Amino acid sequence: MSFEKIKKDPYEALRYKEFNTFLLVRFAMVFAWSMQFIVIEWQVYSITKDPLSLGLIGLMEVIPAVALALFAGHIVDQKEKKNMLLLCILAFSVVSFGLFLLTWPAVISDFETQTILYGIYFMVFLGGLVRAFIGPTIFSLLSLIVPKKVYPNAATWSSSVWQIGSVVGPAMAGFSIHLIGVHWSMCAVFICSIIALLGLSQIEKKPILNPKIGEPVMQSLAEGIKFVFNNKTVLGAITLDMVAVLFGGAVALLPVFAQDILKVGPEGFGFLRAAPAVGAFLTMLITAYVPLNTNAGIKLLAAIFGFGISIIVFGLSTIFWVSLLALFLSGVFDGISVVIRQTILFLKTPDNMRGRVSAVNSMFVGSSNELGAFESGLTARLMGTVPAVVFGGSMTLLVVILTGSLSPTFRKLDLNDDIHKKEETV
Repeated sequence: MSFEKIKKDPYEALRYKEFNTFLLVRFAMVFAWSMQFIVIEWQVYSITKDPLSLGLIGLMEVIPAVALALFAGHIVDQKEKKNMLLLCILAFSVVSFGLFLLTWPAVISDFETQTILYGIYFMVFLGGLVRAFIGPTIFSLLSLIVPKKVYPNAATWSSSVWQIGSVVGPAMAGFSIHLIGVHWSMCAVFICSIIALLGLSQIEKKPILNPKIGEPVMQSLAEGIKFVFNNKTVLGAITLDMVAVLFGGAVALLPVFAQDILKVGPEGFGFLRAAPAVGAFLTMLITAYVPLNTNAGIKLLAAIFGFGISIIVFGLSTIFWVSLLALFLSGVFDGISVVIRQTILFLKTPDNMRGRVSAVNSMFVGSSNELGAFESGLTARLMGTVPAVVFGGSMTLLVVILTGSLSPTFRKLDLNDDIHKKEETV
């Protein structure tokens, strides 16, 4: 199949039955995870009224996720991917059920508030352990479901489904908190994890492509780290996105904006939390028809710059619809960034190293969401909520300017040649 034909067929990846099932499983998990995080954010801030407590939620998840990321990547590369994902979803189900119990009014009435709070942080910590394994597993499983020639299109659809879950999950969290309360909202999260398990049963087991089964752990980890740091394109994309997300983590402070600044309640909170994902999802639908492979470096830099501007506008706004628009635009720019970064990782990572490379990516980018939440909570405590958000957006702009100035090779990045090479191996 020629490159031109792939480029004109935005539904190429959807023609594979298992890929569609994979998308259903991924949607259920993203929906559940994002809804759970929002419900817990709301509950914790309602208990403490302290923005730093929101940052601690992110910190509790990021500590185990980072600490185990490389080891998790090694395990994923050594094991069969479907069974690994099955274990991850089962573990997440245990966490969500634990949070369901901790938000039960009967349980809350029997324990001190501080005890409930510590219990929530502990369950979030356990979720971080799961998080260390689930990212590399999903990334590796996806590459075994579709042919290499379809990777760019599959990356777009997979990222789009991730964004759909990120749209519906937070919005549903806001509305369900209002309609049925925190406790039964957590019950809905648990049900979603069961749906994901049922969907996963329709995917066949996959071969293990790593020729070094039984390789010593330290040697395996060193090889994965060496690959990432020697591949300047992969390292540049991961680092740029990590720093932008780290300093642009304004969404962690949305409960503060919703309750104390914009005063829009849980319904408005749901809209605010969903706005970035709506923008990202619409962008990803467009990129299925208009690929971003040409001049990918410049597009990535421009997208993250636009993301920083949007965060600054959001921080300064006291008008609900302006804040909503700013968050929507931040999602648009973030969607462009995600598609380009995922395409880079799919095209430039060997099959036998996907778990370890994805683990490094999780350490850099995935965990930076939680570190960004902690950074936002801490800076909000030190300098105030609005200055903290503006500071984060300004740092994002600075990082983009420095990267673009100091790395002309990255500015010239074009992914079309890599796609041609993948076609030739099919």
